[in-house]
Amino acid sequence: MRRPPGNGEAASEGTGPWSLWGIWGQQEPRRLGCAGPNRCGQALLQIGINMMALPGGRHLDSMPLPGQRLHLMQVDSVQRWMEDLKLMTECECMCVLQAKPISLEEDAQGDLILAGGPSLGDPLQLLLKRGWVISTELRRIGQKLAQDRWARVHSMSVRLTCHARSMVSEYSTGSRSSSQEMGQIEKLLMEKCSELSAVTERCLQVENEHVLKSMKACVSDTLSTLGQHFSQLLELALTREVQALVRKIDASDNIYTTESTTGNLFSLTQEGAALCRIIAKEGGVVALFKVCRQDSFRCLYPQALRTLASICCVEEGVHQLEKVDGVLCLADILTDDSHSEATRAEAAAVVAQVTSPHLPFTQHLSSFLESMEEIVTALVKLCQEASSGEVFLLASAALANITFFDTMACEMLLQLNAIRVLLEACSDKQRVDTPYTRDQIVTILANMSVLEQCASDIIQENGVQLIMGMLSEKPRSGTPAEVAACERVQQKAAVTLARLSRDPEVAREAVRLSCMSRLIELCRSPSERNSSDAVLVACLAALRRLAGVCPEGLQDSDFQQLVQPRLVDSFLLCSNMEESFV
Repeated sequence: MRRPPGNGEAASEGTGPWSLWGIWGQQEPRRLGCAGPNRCGQALLQIGINMMALPGGRHLDSMPLPGQRLHLMQVDSVQRWMEDLKLMTECECMCVLQAKPISLEEDAQGDLILAGGPSLGDPLQLLLKRGWVISTELRRIGQKLAQDRWARVHSMSVRLTCHARSMVSEYSTGSRSSSQEMGQIEKLLMEKCSELSAVTERCLQVENEHVLKSMKACVSDTLSTLGQHFSQLLELALTREVQALVRKIDASDNIYTTESTTGNLFSLTQEGAALCRIIAKEGGVVALFKVCRQDSFRCLYPQALRTLASICCVEEGVHQLEKVDGVLCLADILTDDSHSEATRAEAAAVVAQVTSPHLPFTQHLSSFLESMEEIVTALVKLCQEASSGEVFLLASAALANITFFDTMACEMLLQLNAIRVLLEACSDKQRVDTPYTRDQIVTILANMSVLEQCASDIIQENGVQLIMGMLSEKPRSGTPAEVAACERVQQKAAVTLARLSRDPEVAREAVRLSCMSRLIELCRSPSERNSSDAVLVACLAALRRLAGVCPEGLQDSDFQQLVQPRLVDSFLLCSNMEESFV
């Protein structure tokens, strides 16, 4: 099940002065985990294949005659084995030549990442793997430098030089052409690698702490500059590969070629925000919307839209979407019933991404307001007709984000009887089956509850009982993501209850359903709310609102501790309940 972008969790990004891969670590809710070598190999396996006509770069017109084929295959097999052997053992040989033992520590894992690696006919895959390894080595060298472990710093610097040389050689061999700019950066990178190895070797023979301290600053500067050159080279190389893919999509009129290339582009978006920025800058959004505007490519719409949703997690992607009237295209797809449910669900995912409240640049998407009524209507219909939990999740996530995007959306939803559609869906396990989906529903209810007319619709559809159930949301798997989703459901359910309790009828119904006792339990028992301060504050606020209407539902101790004091005092009392001062 995919989790939608938006009101759930903001993506985290790594930091570091040299590591683009630290920046690429996380992305759109629709992408998970850090870009590691194993995932790179699986996700990008097809890219290298599409870039080379045949293994080894041979074209059909260069195939040998039948009488020559056996001998050539034998030569190719031996040559291939020699190339693979070099790739797997190069770093170890360098370490032995430098009279350094191969470490058994954690940082030795970098040597094993490329073991059994791909053939040299896959330049982009090798580039991504080498990039991941080099950025990891840079980070680990920085860690060992901070610990003054000079022997490790030097041996790892030698290994880094080996990886950098291999990356330059492999990409130069497999790439289409070379540019003067790349050649200059390659030269600077290798010079800095040599300088780093030389200075760290000198540090091994220095015993004076004051001298070592000054040399440490020099090593740190060299490492930082090396990282900058590496990032520049990697970005240039990846830009060239992205340009080739975008040109291929833009120029192709063959459905199979377009499908394969779009899939490759989607795989690249999963490597993080940095690659998404490159794709957006190089015309990826324009090319994908071109696909989505051609009837002959209708079967490719879901794949193209899924890729667009990933690209639009960065500002450059959203700006490009607006330039090509992407919102209007999304509205046309969502309102056209002739499109498959999968296509409309992926269009909803793009809408959810570009209206995400966690992305500040999406708030300036002026073109969205022009099509908002059509989009909201289509999304409500998609929620009502959804055949699976994932379709409902994407459609409801888009609606939830739109309610943050513009307050008029709540009034539209009220007129479209969205409360009835959402509450009916909650009893359908096929559509609403995870806390992530309930998070979207309660987000919409919480934002709609600011409208006075909303209370009567909630009462009419037995919505208070549903909100009461959400206060008891529990994770099934215990994973951090699911636990966080359950916390959000509890918090937003309490917020919704507090807002709706302005209406005395809603407050009396909540008291009748024992909402007050559940709120007290959440306040007094940290384990019930997973020790979440946000849930505690929301529950205290809801309890005080209900107590104002029905004070007789509280015991004296609850009133004196949870309602009568200032909110901050009650919060401190409840949040410290499990602490021991003995």
